[in-house]
Amino acid sequence: MRSFRKLRRMPLRALAEAAGLSPSFVSQFENGLTNASIGSLRRLADSLGVSLADLVDSETRPANTVLRREDRPTLPSSDGARKFVITQPPLRHVEVYVSEFAPGGSTGSEQYAHGEAQEVLLVLRGEVTLHLDDQELRLHPGDSIEYLSSTPHRVVNRGDTEAEVLWVTSPPTPEHAPVTTPVAPTR
Repeated sequence: MRSFRKLRRMPLRALAEAAGLSPSFVSQFENGLTNASIGSLRRLADSLGVSLADLVDSETRPANTVLRREDRPTLPSSDGARKFVITQPPLRHVEVYVSEFAPGGSTGSEQYAHGEAQEVLLVLRGEVTLHLDDQELRLHPGDSIEYLSSTPHRVVNRGDTEAEVLWVTSPPTPEHAPVTTPVAPTR
C-alpha cells in the first residue's frame, strides 16, 4: 500500500481521509502492525485507484515489461467490439486501451460516461463515428479528439472494414467509478 500511496504522492493523512479511516490505523496497517477488514481494504484500494487484488498482491511488477499483442488482457465488450488493456497495474498517471470494432460494432447502444478524467481517442485504422453528447463526429485514421470522460460518449463503426482506436485516460478511472453508465443523448 505504501508504494501505491507514494507513487500517487499522497500523504498518509490524505489517504486516511479519502478512505474514511484514522491516520493512526492507516499507519499501523502500512507498517504491518494491524490487519484490516475487507471493507477497509476496499476503501483503501478505491482511494488509491487500484483493485483490491493489486493492494494485497506483494508481487513486484517491473515498470518496463513488454506487453505482446497476443498477451493483452481482454475486457468484456459489447456489440462487435473487443477491448484490450495496454497499461499494466499498478496504474500510475494514465490508462491506455485499444478497441477493435467489427463493421457495425460499437461500445454499446447507449452513450456512457465514467469518472472525471481527460480522455483522448485516436483512430489507428478504419473509420468510426463518435457520439459525444449531442455531437456526431466522423473520425478517420490519424484523427484524434480530447474530451472529459464525464461527457456522454459512444463509438460506432459504420464502415465496412474493421476499425481500431486507442483510448488514453488520465488520471486512470478509479475502479469504483461508474465505467459503463448509460446516458441518454441530450438531443
